[in-house]
Amino acid sequence: MKYLLLIHSNPVTWAHPSFLHTEEGKLLPKKAREALTAQLNDLLKELNASGELIRAVPLDPPAKTRVVRVREGVRATTDGPYSEAKEQLAGVFLIDVASPERAEEIAATIPEAQFVAVEVRPVSN
Repeated sequence: MKYLLLIHSNPVTWAHPSFLHTEEGKLLPKKAREALTAQLNDLLKELNASGELIRAVPLDPPAKTRVVRVREGVRATTDGPYSEAKEQLAGVFLIDVASPERAEEIAATIPEAQFVAVEVRPVSN
């Protein structure tokens, strides 16, 4: 089963990996920040080795985003997104795992889950 793990972050503190740039992350001792970075690197290695990781990509900040809408055949492109949400999509993991529980297990080991949120969304085939 394929899942998209959607990592959310605050656009005000945007950078990758985002957990190092949150207010909480900045307050962590250096060893704790290094441990989280190692946790992410180990997770990526594990998922690559197991064949569960299809792709993991960080996204540029929302300020670089463009939104395209077509209404009555006319395309309108604007800067965006203009969302009132404090968190926006920062990156994604596309994984192929045996169960929803495994997808949740992986999401829980992504360091951002400790500071913001990681959404687990099934991918339709």
